Amino acid sequence: MQALVLDHVSHAFDGILAVDDLSLSLAKGEVVCLLGPSGCGKTTALRVAAGLEALQRGKVMIAGETVAGAGREVPPEDRSVGLVFQDYALFPHLTVASNVAFGLRGLSSGEKQARAEEALARVGMSDAASSYPHMLSGGQQQRVALARALAPRPRVMLLDEPFSNLDARLRQKVRDETLHVLKESGTTTLMVTHDPEEAMFMADRIALMRAGRIVQEGTPAALYYQPVDSFVASFFGEINRLEGVVATEQVSTPFGPVEAKGFSDGDTVEILIRPEALHLSPSEQTANGTERAVEVMAARLMGRSSLIHLRALDVPEQETHFHARVPGRFLPLENQRLRVELDRSQAFVFPRETD
Repeated sequence: MQALVLDHVSHAFDGILAVDDLSLSLAKGEVVCLLGPSGCGKTTALRVAAGLEALQRGKVMIAGETVAGAGREVPPEDRSVGLVFQDYALFPHLTVASNVAFGLRGLSSGEKQARAEEALARVGMSDAASSYPHMLSGGQQQRVALARALAPRPRVMLLDEPFSNLDARLRQKVRDETLHVLKESGTTTLMVTHDPEEAMFMADRIALMRAGRIVQEGTPAALYYQPVDSFVASFFGEINRLEGVVATEQVSTPFGPVEAKGFSDGDTVEILIRPEALHLSPSEQTANGTERAVEVMAARLMGRSSLIHLRALDVPEQETHFHARVPGRFLPLENQRLRVELDRSQAFVFPRETD
């Protein structure tokens, strides 16, 4: 039995389709991210699952029970879902413990207190039980919001851009803590984000959306290494983009030929190459037959990696400015010649998009 099912869900605002025939299933204990650019419909889909938007078409099921569809619309408070939003929505006049216990229904005062203490311990906030929200940092407030959502022991957790209000360094720490809490509790989670790195960090599975539809669904590795189109390939970071013409199921690039299976001779295609697919080495190193020469335009240390701006040589008909991303500190001099070898597993060929 699936923990959460969105079955052919569609939703429109003023006649404009925000979610278009979306189907998605989550297994018990799975963390799934709805990923996509602003306005693609991901938050609307989550709000329909929560019951915050009335279902217009399709069906929503939680633990095998239909909560929306076929003339049935269960209110949000009766769906056994936990909700965490960008702003955390903590009550400023209540203590942390009271905030966490606020949504608990049908329990005695003692049971509510015990449940709140358990949830706060799970997120590492027991010491703040008597504090008020204004006394906490942004990261601490986020953990309290997570504790409040976990306290009723929901069947499904719904997170809407939960880390977007945190600065970059704190965001990394808090999302790491959140992932461990969700996995340790075995909570099925649907999370909305526009950040591909965040989705890859958090998700067992990603559903990438565009214009209300899921473009590709799968593990982070599948979307990164086996994208179905140029939108998917380019959404996960910077990419070198070329055009070429197919000949005998291959297309030439400044770094050697790339397979173009399924295309006919004469087809004009896009070739997308990830910066980390360009492996650089000193030009005096012995070539193995698959390497080409490039010239360094600039080199910049980016922390964990170096970004090298390159000019391809001896290919005047091609775009000559490319980026290579190399692990660690690698800062060749400007105008230095290097050999470049292409990792073809990170080079993708798609039909050329037309305007």
